[in-house]
Amino acid sequence: MRKALLVIASKDFEDTEFLYTKEELEKAKIKIIITSKKKGTAVGTYGTKVQVDLGLDEVDVDDYDVIIFIGGIGACKYYRDKKVLSLTVKTFNKGKKTCAICVAPLILANAGLLKNKNATIYKDLVQMLKEHGAIYTGKQVEVDGNIITANGPNAARLFGQIIARELNKQ
Repeated sequence: MRKALLVIASKDFEDTEFLYTKEELEKAKIKIIITSKKKGTAVGTYGTKVQVDLGLDEVDVDDYDVIIFIGGIGACKYYRDKKVLSLTVKTFNKGKKTCAICVAPLILANAGLLKNKNATIYKDLVQMLKEHGAIYTGKQVEVDGNIITANGPNAARLFGQIIARELNKQ
């Protein structure tokens, strides 16, 4: 069974992005593990409560087929987090799917993964994405090799479906 690691902020992750992405992956029989800075209950911007399976310090990228960063204002805390950036690079370098939605593609950009890659992001952050060398496409969901990005809550279902499709191609 394929396993997906969903990375959410402990506070203020985007509820719809989390719920719809998770739902679409579960439909495709992909096992979901949820991680955040710490174990316990994470709370979305709109009040969704999620039990965190393991802290980021406990993550072994070899255990997962894909890492998915969920957006929302809380994800901004991960932009410059050394552990998160290292985890992102390690995942990508092992040939695994590395995905982000809404504001979270900036995590991939700050990790140096989007230079000369097609990507999309929440509309207010397009310029920042371009400053990291990404090729902004404006699509709801963009796939460039093992990198999958999406632009926000309205793309969450499609994001989950495309991740599932791409995993099943392997």
